[in-house]
Amino acid sequence: MLVQYKELDGVLLVDKPTDHTSHDVIARLRGKLKMKRIGHAGTLDPMATGVLIVLVGKATRASQYLMSLDKEYAGTIKLGAVTNTQDAEGEILETRPVPPLTDDEVRVIAQTFIGDQYQMPPMFSAIKIDGVPLYKSARKGEDIEREPRFVRISSFELTRIALPEVDFVIRCTKGTYVRTIAHDFGAKLGCGGHLSALRRTATGKFVVAQCLTLDQIQALTLPEIEKRLVPVHEAVPSFAL
Repeated sequence: MLVQYKELDGVLLVDKPTDHTSHDVIARLRGKLKMKRIGHAGTLDPMATGVLIVLVGKATRASQYLMSLDKEYAGTIKLGAVTNTQDAEGEILETRPVPPLTDDEVRVIAQTFIGDQYQMPPMFSAIKIDGVPLYKSARKGEDIEREPRFVRISSFELTRIALPEVDFVIRCTKGTYVRTIAHDFGAKLGCGGHLSALRRTATGKFVVAQCLTLDQIQALTLPEIEKRLVPVHEAVPSFAL
């Protein structure tokens, strides 16, 4: 006898684990929910954890609305080493001594990132140029010309300064590469740097405390998961299915 599974609709808030791509998360959820119509609103790098908005069923139509929400991240910058990916997963290209900076000197540099600006996307990214993802060209050692993107940094708070490490909380618009902020931050300090840890703590009004881990989702029944879905009209009040 074939088991009939109910098609679910809504927004599922997932706490993405490290070493998973956003696509990996979707693949696991498709298996758990027994449905293919699942997507996400805002990619996280494999190293990053935290809020991943998953769209289930008809909610996938609201993708562009939820992707446009501002984001908040908490992370760590490691000064003194530059990598080819601008994060800890990349190959170290250069090391430099970290100067004996005071906390005030470091905080002054952080404030220079506040506001509207154009950011150059990193070569190790999924942006496509002539149909080819930049990361594929980067793996071949190519440096492709690319257009800077407009972003807005609304706040960049340093929560711990213990050189060579700096912890931060940043609030920014969609499409901001936080690892590029880390790279540029190190460059401005004269010693280079890269992103060593990152956690998305909020997307719009959704915060990480509302999220379920993949293990928690796996332990739930489908009716229990359905109860955890946020209706689309609550997630995006102006959107109607």
